[in-house]
Amino acid sequence: MQVTASQIWSAVEAIREQAPVIHNITNFVVMNNTANALLALGASPVMAHAEEEVEEMVGIAGALVINIGTLSRHWTPSMLKAVQYAHRKKIPIVLDPVGAGATSYRTRTSLELLEAAPITIIRGNASEIMALVNSEARTKGVDSSALSEDALDAARRLHETYGSVVCVSGETDYIVAGADVTRILNGHILMTKVTGLGCTASALCGAFAAVNGDFALAAAEAMAVMGIAGEMGAMKSFGPGSMQVNFLDALYRLSEENIDKLIKIDG
Repeated sequence: MQVTASQIWSAVEAIREQAPVIHNITNFVVMNNTANALLALGASPVMAHAEEEVEEMVGIAGALVINIGTLSRHWTPSMLKAVQYAHRKKIPIVLDPVGAGATSYRTRTSLELLEAAPITIIRGNASEIMALVNSEARTKGVDSSALSEDALDAARRLHETYGSVVCVSGETDYIVAGADVTRILNGHILMTKVTGLGCTASALCGAFAAVNGDFALAAAEAMAVMGIAGEMGAMKSFGPGSMQVNFLDALYRLSEENIDKLIKIDG
């Protein structure tokens, strides 16, 4: 898949012009970070997990993002209801199976969500993606214990089984849609020291999917923008604290020139 700077910039402009509502059922750790990142990009974030309102909220959304980071039994019915309603309304769904492989509960819930409705994009680190197809795979808490390229076979199997675009994040990000594999080479090591940037990547996948019906391209665009903003933020940062702020500023200030200068994609 060819991904150009002009395609990415057109999608960024569409997000800024349309300000799509991105409904997040996400975790307590990242709610503020994720909402700020979506706002900085130009989208309109909503964080709503009450079972009593998820269908109504999904109904006004351009995309639904499900993140199981602080999973509890009270949230699972809301997540299942939301993905089923989003499917009926033809709204793209992003699943972030945070910590799949760390506990059987997380892995089981991720698989229940995959079975409940077709998931548009699955985004996770290598260990999480591998755990969804191999019960023996293990995750180090919510961090990966494997390299992103190690999960390519698992990503292909997930795509074959569920039809989802699969995004494996790591030092190199991989977008897998059947035989089509795209490598995103942008990013900075300092991003790994800021909690929740993986969750932010999933939220941005939702924003791009809301304006681009080519969901493999949307995932690639989101991950490229994440990496480029990370590189821009790192240039002015002294550590994780300033990186968090500078990353948000980079998303807000992102220009076509930034993308054209920094893009590193191997289709």
